Amino acid sequence: MDDLKISKKKPAYPISAKLHSYLKTYNRNFRLPIFYDDLLRFQGAIVVYDKNDEDTLWVRVYYNEFEREEIDISLKRVYSNLISDGNENIFKYLNIDAIDFCTFGNTKPFRIKVRNILNDNYTYFYVKKADASRVYGLELEHMLSPYNLNFLVYENTIIEEHIAGIPGDEFIKTMLPDCSSAEKAQIAKEFVKFNERCMIRLLGDMRSYNYVITPTHDFDHVVFKIRAIDFDQQCYEGKLNIYRPQFFKENFNMVELVREKIQKESVDQYKIEERSIIVRRMRSFQDRIGELLDCMEADTLSNDKNIELLKKQIYDYTLDVEFRKSKNMGGVLRNALGFVKRNYDDINMNGFS
Repeated sequence: MDDLKISKKKPAYPISAKLHSYLKTYNRNFRLPIFYDDLLRFQGAIVVYDKNDEDTLWVRVYYNEFEREEIDISLKRVYSNLISDGNENIFKYLNIDAIDFCTFGNTKPFRIKVRNILNDNYTYFYVKKADASRVYGLELEHMLSPYNLNFLVYENTIIEEHIAGIPGDEFIKTMLPDCSSAEKAQIAKEFVKFNERCMIRLLGDMRSYNYVITPTHDFDHVVFKIRAIDFDQQCYEGKLNIYRPQFFKENFNMVELVREKIQKESVDQYKIEERSIIVRRMRSFQDRIGELLDCMEADTLSNDKNIELLKKQIYDYTLDVEFRKSKNMGGVLRNALGFVKRNYDDINMNGFS
């Protein structure tokens, strides 16, 4: 298991005019009544602890009375536009129960807890500082993964719907040991497919706390799925293995599960299945993905050192000369998707294997 080092000071890349135009075309751009910077004007905060009295690295912030009233109305309006048609009639049924601020990591998001006062059902959404890398990651996840994502962007702010699930590190520590043999085999299969999906679309840093496990009851058994929740490391790092979750020490137990439960022939088959599904998704979103890749190729998403290293390592891995011709990270990703598309019918595919 490699001890991979992630760039701790990855810069936040601005959203270009071309990307803003793309977002507007696909209804991702909305004039927000509140910005990330507005939420930074809190007066104080208290630490949020989990059920075991451990620090969650989130703090609950509070504002002066006048500002809080205005902020609550604005957040209700954001929520209504994120999950509905922006109708203000629902405001009287909503309460902003909490605004939490994350003190860990680069993005430092705000987490908003919204409760329906009629039945006490609640959900979350997030307010984050805009970063082009994250926007590209969210869009690629929406189109190339099995999951639809809901988010809005305006100027320097991103609003994201909550992705429900059990944090991967918590699941591995507290729940995985109690899973049945059949459940462990199914989880191992999902990890293989998740690993393949991240590598193909160059989503990096999928350590166990950057994805969630979602269990779903299906007749007489439970089906487990793995979903990414952090998209900041989309097409930034130079080392290919950073885009392969199997090489992070935090995922050691998952890798061991694959070795224990799945034969090599089945691993290869699951990889082929995932490539085939991705190709079908690419064809379903063909024009939209093409437009997104055009934006990425016109954008700056990494530095020259990382770009050259990734081009070399993927070429060494695939022996496909197209990767050497890539001018930037957008070009590398276009060639990666093209490589899979050209070869997904070939069971003995070289390269991404």
